[in-house]
Amino acid sequence: MEAEKRERSAAIVLAAGSGRRMGGNIKKQYMQIEGREVIYYSLRAFENSLVDEIVLVVSPGDTDYCQKEIVEKYGFKKVSHIVEGGRERYHSVAIGLNRVSDCDYIFIHDGARPLVTGEIIERAFSCVRKYRACVVGMPVKDTIKIADEEGNIASTPNRNLTWLVQTPQAFAFSLIKKAYDSLIEQEEKLKNAGLVITDDAMVVETITGHKVRLTEGSYENIKITTPEDIVMAENFLKHRKS
Repeated sequence: MEAEKRERSAAIVLAAGSGRRMGGNIKKQYMQIEGREVIYYSLRAFENSLVDEIVLVVSPGDTDYCQKEIVEKYGFKKVSHIVEGGRERYHSVAIGLNRVSDCDYIFIHDGARPLVTGEIIERAFSCVRKYRACVVGMPVKDTIKIADEEGNIASTPNRNLTWLVQTPQAFAFSLIKKAYDSLIEQEEKLKNAGLVITDDAMVVETITGHKVRLTEGSYENIKITTPEDIVMAENFLKHRKS
């Protein structure tokens, strides 16, 4: 009997942001947390996980730096490609998808979320195998208000149904590749219709109509956006060590 083919998975780690809200001259993905770059922690989590391949998407001009000072310096063996990103986040994801070798499932992760863990990746994998599309996140703790254009409260969604969406977002490769190929093909038409793409789940929902499942991430899985987030991430790391 022929052996069953092992399911193969890959990760696209996005590190092409400019980090304007951080201030200073150092891009946020290269800022230090506990003596190592922000992007190091995301790559380490996927390097030590079940994924078989990592495609690192970086800012234009950063490929050599990332090859020498991140991938080679820390010995990341699963990084198969380092590629330059595009104008928008979704362009960067599309570029990454085109460099992934044949696989069954794909994780898309913002490199500015350094506190992703193996447990989060495992939960996302279990979820995507069942539902073909899933995002990690956590239920909100605060009441959320929807504002109108004048800044007044327009509505108050049910807090029990409201989540903070994080990454990684995981998909069957055939599903997400079809969605992104179609998005790029229809880009101008969708822009003219007023569509603003904010994450990968939105691409799948909008283009294919496929439902995307939510699964638990962690309240520690924060995104580095402002200097205060660096301090918070350092505190979380110190707590883990202790």
